[in-house]
Amino acid sequence: MTRRWSFYMDFLPVVVIIGNEFIDMGLLTLFKAATLEGMNNHVFIAYAYAFGTSVLLPLTLFTRRSRVVSPPLSFFIICKSLLLGAIGCGSQILGYISINYSSPTLASAIANLVPAFTFMLAVTFSIVKIYEARTPLGSYI
Repeated sequence: MTRRWSFYMDFLPVVVIIGNEFIDMGLLTLFKAATLEGMNNHVFIAYAYAFGTSVLLPLTLFTRRSRVVSPPLSFFIICKSLLLGAIGCGSQILGYISINYSSPTLASAIANLVPAFTFMLAVTFSIVKIYEARTPLGSYI
């Protein structure tokens, strides 16, 4: 049991992240090729969402659920989910429009900068505090 758990905790997240990067780059390249042939941005995004739904929806039906009772679905949670979906869809539309003006390689490089931008926003809005760290010798890191 511990070996299997170790596999899931150590190796599987790395495989999922690498797989996500491959899928993301493949989707960006496919988008660039499709729009060069004349496909509309919004049609491609609708196809991508339909494909993602058709793959992920059956997974939710066949996965084992925990016995923990989930909290009730309130109006506030539904509103937050709709807002998050609108922001995500809007950013995807803007990202695909920007690929028309550049290349999928540049879009992939910018996507890798998202954690840095998130950190800068968190520092700007005082969500994360930055403290000075000192080594035992008294010098700054």
